[in-house]
Amino acid sequence: MAPVAAAVPEAPPRFKLLPRLLVGAQVLYVLGVAGAGYATTALGKAVVLAATPADLTTLKTTDFVRLRYAVATVPRAQWQGPEAPHTRQSVYVLLASAGAPAAATVLGVYAAEPRAAAGQAVLRGWVTDVFPRTLGLRYGLERYYVPAASVLRKSTVARPLRVQVRIAPWGQARIVEVSE
Repeated sequence: MAPVAAAVPEAPPRFKLLPRLLVGAQVLYVLGVAGAGYATTALGKAVVLAATPADLTTLKTTDFVRLRYAVATVPRAQWQGPEAPHTRQSVYVLLASAGAPAAATVLGVYAAEPRAAAGQAVLRGWVTDVFPRTLGLRYGLERYYVPAASVLRKSTVARPLRVQVRIAPWGQARIVEVSE
């Protein structure tokens, strides 16, 4: 006697549509992330930040290096907010961009987004440390994936770096180039 195959019931039409919607949503998300990156590079203000690699020995085991920016430690006197700053607080850092060869300097750290004049840019960040005289800030730009042919991979001494960043009008920032 031959085994009888059980008939598989047909899925209702609404369950056939769900996987297609999920795949479509994932495709839209990936395209949106890529488009936002390209738009930031194309439309953003160029700012040069001074940085140093935190530890070059990590390049032996990973593809990235952590960058320590000069604008990551700011005198507390530059705080412009109604209340005292606290850790994990979102802040806006007003930078004066002196042009391509010179690194940007901090004009102030604000709790609300300030209006930037010509030659200035606003970089979003958050407070990591609050000390009596300084504030520690992060910008989400601290991890840099080093290309295989970069001079950084061969270097063993942490030299000062110039990090060119593009800051989009909607606040997104992106590293465009890192050079010595």
